[in-house]
Amino acid sequence: MITVSLVPIPLRIAALVQERNSLFEYPQEQLAKIIREIKFRCTGCARCCTRAFNGHVFLLDKDVAAVKRIDPDAIEPAPDPEFCDQNGTFYVSGYALRAKDDDAGSCWFLESGRCRIYDKRFSICRIYPYMLHREPDVWGTVDWRQISGFEQHGEYDAEISEDVAMAIARETKEYENAFLAQEIAFLEFMKEYFADNQLKHVQKVYDDRMRASARGYPVRVMVFCDGELAEHIVRTPGPET
Repeated sequence: MITVSLVPIPLRIAALVQERNSLFEYPQEQLAKIIREIKFRCTGCARCCTRAFNGHVFLLDKDVAAVKRIDPDAIEPAPDPEFCDQNGTFYVSGYALRAKDDDAGSCWFLESGRCRIYDKRFSICRIYPYMLHREPDVWGTVDWRQISGFEQHGEYDAEISEDVAMAIARETKEYENAFLAQEIAFLEFMKEYFADNQLKHVQKVYDDRMRASARGYPVRVMVFCDGELAEHIVRTPGPET
């Protein structure tokens, strides 16, 4: 069962603001240097385009707008909502790309191992496998992480020019900043929304509704996008459906 953060919202906002400040301070040149040292080369294996390998693809608000123009059916509320109020309504910070109903959980836009909208692919897809955020390693030490799935896909023999590496580094920092800004905006919105509507997060209700969802019962999910909440009724295939 998923357990959401019970840290008070103001403290979570403060932590994200601090993370964002640290991101600003991280030298772009240092990230570019690491990118050149890694020498990653995509081999078109498409593993990164599956939930089996990469989990869900979270979309920035600008990418949600792009998806809606291409295929509105390609988005769904992101999994693992951050909150559930006492009435059983979930709240999540954005949308994710829908996955196909195959064993790998292939991206909605993946066909025959290739992206059918490659020229219009979304922010996270453009920078992958690069990233720039802090997380704990296997020993619990928190440090910067710059690449996902190292030595699990692709090859590591590409000669990357300084200009190209700097462009990748800039785009990666821009994505990470936009992601943090969206998360901060969501928490600030929820802080006011809960206060204005006499609502609060209740972990027991969260757990009960997640179990109901896993059994196939419909649940109400409010998705934060472009500064407001959009209602969705989500039904996950389960033994009761």
